[in-house]
Amino acid sequence: MNTLKLSVVSAIALSLAACGGEATDDTTADETAIAEEATADGTIVEVAQGDETFSTLVAAVTAAGLGDTLSGEGPFTVFAPTNDAFGKIDEATLTELTTNDTETLGAILQYHVVAGSIDAGTLTAAIEEAGEGGYTVTTVGGGTFTASAVDGAVVLTDAAGNTSTVTATDVEASNGLVHVIDTVLMPQ
Repeated sequence: MNTLKLSVVSAIALSLAACGGEATDDTTADETAIAEEATADGTIVEVAQGDETFSTLVAAVTAAGLGDTLSGEGPFTVFAPTNDAFGKIDEATLTELTTNDTETLGAILQYHVVAGSIDAGTLTAAIEEAGEGGYTVTTVGGGTFTASAVDGAVVLTDAAGNTSTVTATDVEASNGLVHVIDTVLMPQ
């Protein structure tokens, strides 16, 4: 089990390191500012609450009842979708998830959380070591997604085959790290 956790941590750090360079054309100024201004003074939830870019994520975490968990001791690494990422989900579906199907919402959100504090360098190294197939990341919910390097960026491929690009890395919190992504990952 410790070997698996070490492998996951290593892989995630490698992928994120690849993302640690300059912002891509798709990265907004707000996302870049998040990484530069964040401090480790608050928990992952408090860091997200402190930035309007994550207001939809905060509302979803609250609706799913995961606020206490993500405010816990950790450490955790969260691949945090921005409001724009949630905007890619049909409004009716998002409303259904946040009001009536919070169990599914919780599973989706847990799919974005990895046990341990995995920085960009560690994730990038894991991706490089894994080779062309990418590095398989196991989430706290038990699902997996693949992290790979594509044109100098870290790209996450979810269980449904959708991709999300890491746009900012290593946002520190007192109980882990946040990496910003541009698309919500789906476990199935």
